[in-house]
Amino acid sequence: MDKELKREIILDNYNNPFNRGIPSDDSYIMINTNNESCIDNLDIYFKINEGKIVDVYFDGEACAISTSATSIINRIILNKTKDEIKEIIDNYKNMINELSYDKEVLKDLIVYDDIYLQPNRKTCALLPVKAIEKILEKM
Repeated sequence: MDKELKREIILDNYNNPFNRGIPSDDSYIMINTNNESCIDNLDIYFKINEGKIVDVYFDGEACAISTSATSIINRIILNKTKDEIKEIIDNYKNMINELSYDKEVLKDLIVYDDIYLQPNRKTCALLPVKAIEKILEKM
């Protein structure tokens, strides 16, 4: 994927994030995730039904990388089982950390494949992963 397309996907997910907001009912489990070295602080709301994440929202303040990564990953994990989500998360973490990974599993998350060039941004790209790993423990 060329750099311009990556930039477009990141900016679109930052400016028009998927399901940004607070859900209107209390059937969601909220997990807070933050970056101790900056202002990034997001609440991610998960709705689980029959072993799948069937809905997800997020709200808070975060940089373009954290916001866009959360938007993209939340869209990808919808209607996935714990094992499917774990596969996505493991591949994503491997990509961020320059290890072997399956591109096909990551879909638009592939836009962060060169984030290792800016080591301080790895934490931003992994911010939603911390919350997702916590919710996986509850599934």
